[in-house]
Amino acid sequence: MEEALKKAIQDVPDFPKEGVVFKDLSPVWANPHLRGDAVHAVTQWIQSTGSMPTAIAGIESRGFLLGMSMADQLKLPFIALRKEGKLPGPTLRQSYALEYGSAVLECQTGAFRSEDRVLIHDDVLATGGTAEAAAALVECGGAKVWGFSFLMHLTFLNGMERLRELSPGTRFQALVTA
Repeated sequence: MEEALKKAIQDVPDFPKEGVVFKDLSPVWANPHLRGDAVHAVTQWIQSTGSMPTAIAGIESRGFLLGMSMADQLKLPFIALRKEGKLPGPTLRQSYALEYGSAVLECQTGAFRSEDRVLIHDDVLATGGTAEAAAALVECGGAKVWGFSFLMHLTFLNGMERLRELSPGTRFQALVTA
């Protein structure tokens, strides 16, 4: 599975700005078999832990693509963590730094229940800033982080180390490391 994903993922140099190598996952999304295999691999990992999350939160926008499918397979609620200004009603918000700028992540107030144990899913783990903001939103919403899953982990940016410091003992999974 990892080799098939690595083969499909394309590098796009200098996007979205000079010096950044963007990991284009479009070929993964376009291949229903590979996409399905990725969802199956993550749900198998979740089930193998002996403890289930009670909800899956996907980070906009590419974390929605597999995150919602995982939630469907596991019969769990899906919670959208969105970019600033995209959700109606009162929201919780968290600012964070990107490797090429800054942004704000939001969720609707009341999206999480106090008993929720949430798996946070995103496509790529780079520096860990977005995932850290997502974890802060989950906790501000009164829930606990169950774990993190990613399609790809860019190891040279040390995001996993950052998240391990933030949440020692929390579950982590990435289908591809680069």
